[in-house]
This record gives sequence, structure tokens and C-alpha cells, in this order.
Amino acid sequence: MANNEATGMLPVEKRAAGSLAGIFALRMLGLFMLLPVLALYAESFEGATPMLMGVALGIYGLTQAMFQIPFGMLSDRIGRKKVIAIGLLIFAAGSVVAAQATTIEWIIIGRALQGAGAIAAAAMALLADLTREEQRTKAMATFGMSIGVSFMMAIIIGPILNGWIGVSGIFWLTGALALLGIIVLFKVVPTPVHSHMHHDAETDPAQFGDVLKDGQLLRLDFGIFALHLILTAMFVVIPIGLRDAGLVAGDHWMVYLGVMLVSVAIMVPMIIVAEKKGKMKEMFSLAIVLVAFAQFGLWQLSDSLWGVILMMVLFFGGFNLLEATLPSLISKMAPADKKGTAMGVYSSSQFFGAFVGGVLGGWILGWSDGVEIAPVFLLTGALAVVWLLAALSMQRPLQVKTRLQNIGQLDQPQAALLAAQFREVAGVVEAVVIAEDQVAYLKVNEKELDEKGLAAIQST
Repeated sequence: MANNEATGMLPVEKRAAGSLAGIFALRMLGLFMLLPVLALYAESFEGATPMLMGVALGIYGLTQAMFQIPFGMLSDRIGRKKVIAIGLLIFAAGSVVAAQATTIEWIIIGRALQGAGAIAAAAMALLADLTREEQRTKAMATFGMSIGVSFMMAIIIGPILNGWIGVSGIFWLTGALALLGIIVLFKVVPTPVHSHMHHDAETDPAQFGDVLKDGQLLRLDFGIFALHLILTAMFVVIPIGLRDAGLVAGDHWMVYLGVMLVSVAIMVPMIIVAEKKGKMKEMFSLAIVLVAFAQFGLWQLSDSLWGVILMMVLFFGGFNLLEATLPSLISKMAPADKKGTAMGVYSSSQFFGAFVGGVLGGWILGWSDGVEIAPVFLLTGALAVVWLLAALSMQRPLQVKTRLQNIGQLDQPQAALLAAQFREVAGVVEAVVIAEDQVAYLKVNEKELDEKGLAAIQST
């Protein structure tokens, strides 16, 4: 077993990571661009109600949660690229349906189709096929960063494009981006020599029981559910609040741009303290406090433009940190060989939260016939407090990082012996060797790790 970690990513691995991240980022850009504009657009349809508007905003999350794990499993059977192409075609079809919609019901159908084109699990599996085990963490980080960047860009770009081409035009654009993604998939993304199960990147149904019984993972699943519920419920009412506070829709992008820039300035020092000082739990809890404080602040200041802007800065300061740290915490707390399944459940929880947030936000807004937005923030603030209580009882995460090592062909007794050898190395916190995957899944404390001892095993 040679250690390839020091060699860095190969050109083909960089191409795979960059192109797949680009495809997924374009898809998420299309979904997220609708968040700051759809609520105002949906009001113009005859028969639209706040409840239906909320459903239109969040319905993509329900279908995304329903289909992403099955699509990932299907990619094991019929091929990764086929499933990704099918998903992008479904997404494009949903965009066309929504672009031509003349009723709120057809907007909902279009958004549901967009979510049903759930390619995340298949794309992650393809990325795993195309990267060596020692480089996979870097490749997955590229994938994750692309999602964060696409979200921030979408929140700003959405209102700008709305002023230029309208929401219908945004739907047409998202459909075109999905078709562009198919071209990139077949022209740029490398084709793997062979595909197989990767327990660090894919969902294994046999592991659901263990993952769903893990109280620490369930806390994190509830956290991402709550965070995206709050986010989507906010965007049911924030565009209305900004408009009613005197800001025309065409200028909303300026608010979002300023909010995102300042919120990043809040997030960066907190991440440094969390990672460098080993204060992950403290910063994580502080970020939830920011989210809760912002929601209660919006409850009280929803009729003040500057009050709304200030509370949005605080919210996104916490939100950005939580979006960055929650996947890291899943990786640290999930058993080394069950990370893929844990991430699958986590992602489904995230999208289901978006759906529930849209429905609840629209339902509560409907109490006042779409006039009073403040009660929505009272609900989201209360939910954030519940999340904070759950997070405070969370175990302090270990300062560990995941390492994967190709072990070649071994039988089960040899794999068990190798795992025992890895566990004897100083700094190796957990070691699982799966002969079928031909991979050793390790969790290591890099400050205490005996690199020479690990290298000695890897070189045998």
C-alpha cells in the first residue's frame, strides 16, 4: 500500500472535482435564485394564497429529499452519468413547466419537478469513482464549497435577474443551465474505468438502523432540518417585508449583497476560533444563538427596514458558520465506515426542512391574509431555541480528520488484521477496513499521529 496523499490531486482528479462541482453548483444556483424573488412573483397569480406561495417556495425540498438517496442507489445499477443526465433533464423539464405557468399550481408542479431531479448522491458517487481514496476529502471539499458559493451568489443575482428578465426568465435560464450541465457531464467530466460502492460517499441502506439510532448524529440532522426550515420560512416573508418597508423589489439585491459581505466578515473569525483553538462546540452554539436572536429581532423589528437588514446580517453570520461546520461535524461524529450513509440522511433532513419551512411560513402568513409577517419569526425563533438546547447537550466533537487508504485486494481475515494494526498506531482514533471496498477508513488526531508508524503499515 503506497501513500499517495503527499502527491496531491492528479489533473484528472482536479478536472473531475471542478466539473462535477460546477454542474451541481449551476443546479443549486437555479434553485436558490428563486428564494428572494418567488414570494413576490407568486402574489401576481390569480388564486394565489400565502399557503400556496409557501408551498411553491419549499416544494422542491420535499421531492429532493424523496429522490436523492434512491437516485444514488440507482446510479450503482445503471451508471452514474445516466442518472445524473436523467436528473438534469427532469430539472430542466420542471424549469420549463414553471416558466410557462399561468397558475400557482403549475408553479408548484414545476418546482416539484426541479427538486425531483436530485443528482447530489449520484454526483458524489461519481466523484468518488474518479478520485483516489487519499485525495477524496479534498475533492469533496471542492464540491461543498461550490454549494456555499452558489447560494451566496444566487441570493444576490436572483433579484438582479428578476429586474432584467423576470421570474419566468429565471426559470428559462435555470433550464438552460441544466442542459449545459449535461454537455459538461459528457464532454468534460471523466468517465470512470469502473464504479463500486464507496462507504465514505454513498448511502448504504443496511446502515440506516445504526445511523438513525445515533443520538449525536440525530442532533445534527435536526439542526440542518431546523436551519433550512428557518431559512425558507424567512424567504416566504422577507421579500414582502423589504417591499412593505419601502424598498422596491429591483433594489433588494443591494440589501442581500451588503448582508452577505458583512455576514462573511462575522463568520470567518468564528471559524478560525473553532478550528484553530478547538472551540467547535462553543462557536457552533454561538452561531445558533445568533440565528435565534436574529429571528426574535425580526419579530420585533419587521416593520423597520434597517432593523430587518441588521437582523439579516446576524442571521447569515450564524447561518454561514453553521452551513460550513455541520457537514464537518457529521464527518467527525459518524463512524468512519458509515459517513456516506450519515451524510445521505443529513442531506435529506436539510431538504425536508426547506419544504416544511415553506409550508409553515405560508400557513402562518395566511393567518393575516398575507399582511403580518412578524408571527413567522416568532415560530422560527422558538425553533432555534429548541435547537440550541439540543446542541448544548451534544458531545464535544473530537479533533479528528478522516483519511482513506487503498489497501488492495484482501480477504476478510486479512482486513480485520490490518484494521487492528492501524488501531495500534498512536493518533489513530478509529480504523475500519472493508475488504469489499478495498479501503481502510481511518479517523486520526493529526497532532498526535505517528506518521512514520502509519507509513510503515501503508508501505507493506
